[in-house]
Amino acid sequence: MEGKSYQRFPRVKIREMRHDYLKFELRDTDASVANALRRVMIAEVPTVAIDLVEIEINSSVLNDEFIAHRLGLIPLTSDRAMSMRFSRDCDACDGDGQCEYCSVEFHLRARCHSDQTLDVTSKELLSSDHTVVPVDFSDASGYEASEQRGIIIVKLRRGQELRLRAIARKGIGKDHAKWSPAATVTFMYEPDIRINEEMMDTLSLEEKTAWVDSSPTKVFELDPSTGKVLVVDPEAYTYDDEVIKKAEAMGKPGLVDITAKEDSFIFTVESTGAIKASQLLLNAIEILKQKLDAVRLSEDTVEADDQFGELGAHMRGG
Repeated sequence: MEGKSYQRFPRVKIREMRHDYLKFELRDTDASVANALRRVMIAEVPTVAIDLVEIEINSSVLNDEFIAHRLGLIPLTSDRAMSMRFSRDCDACDGDGQCEYCSVEFHLRARCHSDQTLDVTSKELLSSDHTVVPVDFSDASGYEASEQRGIIIVKLRRGQELRLRAIARKGIGKDHAKWSPAATVTFMYEPDIRINEEMMDTLSLEEKTAWVDSSPTKVFELDPSTGKVLVVDPEAYTYDDEVIKKAEAMGKPGLVDITAKEDSFIFTVESTGAIKASQLLLNAIEILKQKLDAVRLSEDTVEADDQFGELGAHMRGG
């Protein structure tokens, strides 16, 4: 209908938040926006990762390419990645790493002098920028401080040595997985579960117990004092239809009605540690807004071309 507005105002509610984990609700929008947000978080939020490795000495059992690949997959703290430049767009350097705007330089020097195997880890990487360093997973490991060694790069025996220089650059997961800040991002439709209480009251206690137990996950619970079947955790429902099939097998079709709320989603986000999970969400929303602004600008440009013809294209330099 002409003049009718389809504008919606999505709402976000945080349920659980830790450094590397976030669970939140996204409401009053549709699946296209939810999936766009998920894809942006996985593939388009920038981080910093090692992209160039110059090996000076490598007498370990691993070849140069293997070590370079392992270095690239080490997550680096990327709090300032959004403000950095992509190396391909930087006009202040030639991409050699000596640039504060688009790159960070790392050095690693390790040599084994004893008969005991030496573990060379991410903690041995020395950064030229104290804000971009290998992520420290020691808090979550549960080990003693002396055992918190970082991510193992290679193991050296007596006389073996590794010496290298590495350049870390800004990038996005769409270009390579090493730049993805997300370990996993998932969302599910929030289920709407309604039990037909009148029909449920016609079942015996044994039938109610069998019906509750037919669910692979603990969605329902039988109250032993009242004999009522309660919905205790609707989000545990996996849309497997087992309780619906069980009700039909018992001759009680319609015992329960389960539908998905098409405008309500539950997100689970796990970060690699490069940025906080909460910051990952905020950065993704900002990037999604920039993309929508670009679409709106292109539509305005097309409209101007339609209105002014060659004059509009000429004004844009086309």
